[in-house]
Amino acid sequence: MQLLENSFATALGLGVLILMLGPVSGAHFNPVVSAVDWWLGRRTGAGLTSRELTAYVPAQIVGAIAGAVLANLMYAKAAVSWSTTDRSTGHLWLGEIVATAGLIVLIFALGWSGRAAVAPAAVGAYIGAAYWFTSSTSFANPAVSIGRAFSDTFAGIAPGSLVGFVVAQLFGAVVGVGLLAILYPDAGRAADEIVTPHTDTTTTGATT
Repeated sequence: MQLLENSFATALGLGVLILMLGPVSGAHFNPVVSAVDWWLGRRTGAGLTSRELTAYVPAQIVGAIAGAVLANLMYAKAAVSWSTTDRSTGHLWLGEIVATAGLIVLIFALGWSGRAAVAPAAVGAYIGAAYWFTSSTSFANPAVSIGRAFSDTFAGIAPGSLVGFVVAQLFGAVVGVGLLAILYPDAGRAADEIVTPHTDTTTTGATT
């Protein structure tokens, strides 16, 4: 039941967050997705710039930590309660490689095929399903992994397990890029559509 509750809440919540924040940042919540977007978009001048990537990654990590602290406080827990859930075995790292590679391919396939508009539903559904089909329950995000270390819950990860998980996620991103090179060789041309198209929010639609 815990796994069902977590996967259901994550799938729906992630979809809502992508819809809500996509116009502001393209819904870049994941450092590996942002890094791949920058990497693939370099040759075409699309996607994140180096400056944006440098700003996004710390923001993603701080946001994940702040989210964990907020959740702790909402449930009357200590603001920080380090997780004691050990996740330091090889089969869990393999699960993270699979989860991360699949996420990369999904997001860039949607952008390449002009279906970025369905990213909120598709990405939410993928992560929700990956809770079940991967041994690691699909963190697939270094920032989320770090954030989950700040809360001692069923879904947490002990600080000592973080290095292995993050390395596995980075390797999964490399695998994802390799799969994209085979399946969608020009995926970098759609880097501006990742995760969702950016919208200029500095101006309003009001006229006088």
